Amino acid sequence: MSTDFYREGAPALDTKAPAGPIAERWEKRRFSGRLVNPANRRKLRVIVVGTGLAGASAAATLGELGYRVANYCFQDSSRRAHSIAAQGGINAAKNYRNDGDSVHRLFYDTVKGGDFRSRESNVHRLAEVSTEIIDQCVAQGVPFAREYGGLLDNRSFGGAQVSRTFYARGQTGQQLLLGAYQALQRQVAAGTVDLHTRHEMLELIIVEGKARGIVVRDLVTGEISTELADAVVLATGGYGNVYFLSTNAMGCNVTAGWRAHRKGAYFANPCYTQIHPTCIPQSGEHQSKLTLMSESLRNDGRVWVPKKKGDDRHPADIPEDERDYYLERRYPAFGNLVPRDIASRAAKVVCDEGHGVGPGGLGVYLDFAGAIERLGKKAVEAKYGNLFDMYERITGENPYERPMRIYPAVHYTMGGLWVDYDLSSNIPGLFVTGEANFSDHGANRLGASALMQGLSDGYFVLPNTISDYLADGPFDALDETHEDVVAARKDVDDRISFFLNNDGDRTVDSFHRELGKIMWEYCGMERTDEGLRKAIGLIRGLKEEFYRRVKVTGKAEALNQELEKAGRVADFLELGELMCIDALHRTESCGGHFRAESQTEDGEAKRDDDNFSYVAAWEYGEDAPVLHKEALEFEYVKPTQRSYK
Repeated sequence: MSTDFYREGAPALDTKAPAGPIAERWEKRRFSGRLVNPANRRKLRVIVVGTGLAGASAAATLGELGYRVANYCFQDSSRRAHSIAAQGGINAAKNYRNDGDSVHRLFYDTVKGGDFRSRESNVHRLAEVSTEIIDQCVAQGVPFAREYGGLLDNRSFGGAQVSRTFYARGQTGQQLLLGAYQALQRQVAAGTVDLHTRHEMLELIIVEGKARGIVVRDLVTGEISTELADAVVLATGGYGNVYFLSTNAMGCNVTAGWRAHRKGAYFANPCYTQIHPTCIPQSGEHQSKLTLMSESLRNDGRVWVPKKKGDDRHPADIPEDERDYYLERRYPAFGNLVPRDIASRAAKVVCDEGHGVGPGGLGVYLDFAGAIERLGKKAVEAKYGNLFDMYERITGENPYERPMRIYPAVHYTMGGLWVDYDLSSNIPGLFVTGEANFSDHGANRLGASALMQGLSDGYFVLPNTISDYLADGPFDALDETHEDVVAARKDVDDRISFFLNNDGDRTVDSFHRELGKIMWEYCGMERTDEGLRKAIGLIRGLKEEFYRRVKVTGKAEALNQELEKAGRVADFLELGELMCIDALHRTESCGGHFRAESQTEDGEAKRDDDNFSYVAAWEYGEDAPVLHKEALEFEYVKPTQRSYK
């Protein structure tokens, strides 16, 4: 492994993880953690940044417990958090289909699906809590799909051979977010939660080693203010927009997490990026984002390409014996329901070989002809109608009559701020939930598990673990005159002043787009030692040029989206370099991280458990990042060569 871009530090230790039988660990931790009595909760203040599933559920639950909560988001409504874009469903080990599912099987599938790079204790807790999430959401009125008799329906998702995914047509994230939003607004009305929309966190305030607040900017007026508290919770989502083109909303960014990282919080496994296999292919350079088509479509849609290279006939004119249903051919046990990383790489391989369809040959077919013939058009429409309508509006093609064209795109990020079993970062008082932490998914997230983790963290885990920290509070009173608060505020003012006064000649978007191309080319679906070294050099050069040539118009005391983007892209540039360093040091193939130098004879990912069975937790360093390794131990699911054949 190469150490010329970083240095190694002491191991990272999760001291909160309990021992004993895995099925008893979560209950053991809940009982051993200290509690805060109701009268004392009213004296404690908690900041929650983000109002997606993880943030809204955490803020609502903490408010209901009696804490004083300040909740921030940069959207104009908490209902517009990016969780609303999730489509396919949410996993839970209910075993309603009586097809062999259980908490242990969900635990097993998730550890295996993450390519044995996640913590067993965390994943088992997630599987346990999954059953409670469904009950909670049904009680809130979330309109999950139901069978004819009224029971909740399930469907299958990649990486599993059972049906455990609960769904609401193709808008599950929206319906779950509305449930969390209702719970949040109830606490807003009760006065336990102060909700601040159109505010962006730009700095973390640390006093005497503890997270004690944030600096925020009102995105409408430009006013800079500080919010002080006894603890801070970041629920700010992932960083897929480092690639410029991704399935994320344009506003999604890494700034909240990166500001915490620069203040000392470890950033874990940054190179673990999920490439989603079912996205509408890019149609031109004009695009600023890509559109996700739900993975649930792979339940009934069959993926194929023409066997003949460059075959541009109408798909209906290509006979069955001239089609390559390559997922069914290569992975007969799982077929079209292989995990996302497997399906994405397989699509890239057939397109690289010249069998791709559509503009530039960057697409494969997702065909519903068989499902329509088997089930009838009305049944398919009932399951996927809104997704089919969305596809037709974007592409102008009717998927009932012609197969969809799909291609992999950047989607979820498994990396994020390092947290222990209690969801606490290595900075006391800073907790991280949902996609913003390095999560429970290892090197690859199984479909329908993002919503599960966000709600698990917010409704059930964080409220039971943050009390152990807050039992020492309230902490010493602070005001805006404290030197650490003043220093954090000055850092924000200085950054804004630089961007507005830099006399450059290039737009922020031009730098973001160039960074995205570097990341996709060298740190995307396939990575090499040579390519990653080149990418690090290119990003360093681009960063230097950014600070020299970036042009930000407008002023600070007003709505200024160019200023917003400038700060975010500055953080993406630093994150992109760390992602490439992380990918370079990990010379194995694992999950969504495929190193060309590390593959089996038949082209599958080849892990190196002897040397890389650890979480890579990176500490910020002015000269070079510092690597802290957290060793992973597997007692219940022994690492094996991952196979879906």
